[in-house]
Amino acid sequence: MPDGLPMPQRLFSVITVSLGVTLAVMDGTIVNVALPSMAQALSITDAQSIWIVNSYQLTIIMLLLAMSAIGEIYSYRRLYVAGLSIFTLASLCCGLSTGFQSLVLGRLLQGVGAAAMMSINMTLLRLSYPKRLLGKGIGWNATIVALASVAGPSLAALILSTAHWRWLFLINIPIGLIGLILGCRNLPKNVVKLSERRFPRVDVVLNALFFGSIILALEGISHGFDLWTIGGLILLALLVGYAYLHRQLHMRYPLLPIDLLRIPLFSLSVVTSIASFTSQMLAMVAVPFFFQQQLGLTGAETGMLFTAWPVVIMFAAPLAGSLIGKVHAGLLGGIGLALLTLGTGSLALLTPDATHLDIIWRLMLCGMGFGLFQSPNNNILMTSAPPARSGSASGMLAMARLTGQTTGATLVALFFGLLGSQAPRAALFTAALVSLLACLLSLSRLKLKSGPKA
Repeated sequence: MPDGLPMPQRLFSVITVSLGVTLAVMDGTIVNVALPSMAQALSITDAQSIWIVNSYQLTIIMLLLAMSAIGEIYSYRRLYVAGLSIFTLASLCCGLSTGFQSLVLGRLLQGVGAAAMMSINMTLLRLSYPKRLLGKGIGWNATIVALASVAGPSLAALILSTAHWRWLFLINIPIGLIGLILGCRNLPKNVVKLSERRFPRVDVVLNALFFGSIILALEGISHGFDLWTIGGLILLALLVGYAYLHRQLHMRYPLLPIDLLRIPLFSLSVVTSIASFTSQMLAMVAVPFFFQQQLGLTGAETGMLFTAWPVVIMFAAPLAGSLIGKVHAGLLGGIGLALLTLGTGSLALLTPDATHLDIIWRLMLCGMGFGLFQSPNNNILMTSAPPARSGSASGMLAMARLTGQTTGATLVALFFGLLGSQAPRAALFTAALVSLLACLLSLSRLKLKSGPKA
């Protein structure tokens, strides 16, 4: 089995993956800032404008595991190139859309392309890097994902200050084209193909219905759906989920990777990842409200101070990547999550007389903690799965991130409905509790054996 790609093919492969993942992750948040102006331009209500965001996220979650199966059966390279092509074309459609319906359709198509890329990006990195450099590669990828997830609103503000909202989508086109030129020749081929596996059409439908109904129910709680609608969605999720799980338990290569979830190290890493991203999203959504409503800061001050979080991740994630193989991932992740617990908990204790320095060091603590956790956790999750199941492992990694982020955002919305002005502080305390739970889960991995070699 080849040990990674030779240079410069490896470099071009990594650049391609980085460009695609940056676009896919950033487009989940880049539109948020522009929703009010987009609603006015398209003559729609604020509630309707939310679907410009939700349609994209929902499509990704519904298709992630199906896309990872396609990559394992056919070709990771072809799937990634197809996903980037669809995403680039969809960005053009969004930028040229003339109404709300055509824009939402464009966002749905973007979600299809994003799901294809996000489901296998870690697999392509695993195949691109030699074993001795995989930790550093995963560290840099974690940095890119973390920065892309928080850079969207800032980039959107910059674009909107000089151009029309359509450029939020049109800016993706040249980046996507560069990625396609590099990717067609340089992305790695499948090392192991599951040639005896067939694409499970029925399970793909059940998977989409199951995860779609769950996410719609969570969104319904956030956006004030009536109880009958929320209850109906939960009932649908339970019924479909039972049928889906029953089928998956009797499959050799299940779409929902139950075979991988039977590996204690893998399943524990997935749960730890969900909890960590829940904590991070709780804090990230709550902090702007907390700073402005409780501490009396302006929007500009909040934006400037908040950059301390992602800036520290730029240094912490590569550092953690370089320590992979030298320090057990359970311990390194546990230390990171302990710092995240201290950071979010101390943010919740801030009072109106807090100085900018008081705020900055707490945000830096959060960034340092999450940066130290993400790289080793991603590495241990990927390498605990057999090479032939790398696609499913990568899909579960992306699913864990999106599940945690959706859960965190929904909890903040629920707190606002229940607690009013005290919601941001309650969300930060909850973030600390959830990250503490994730810390304990991470440390519990110290007694488990590692999985297959990368």
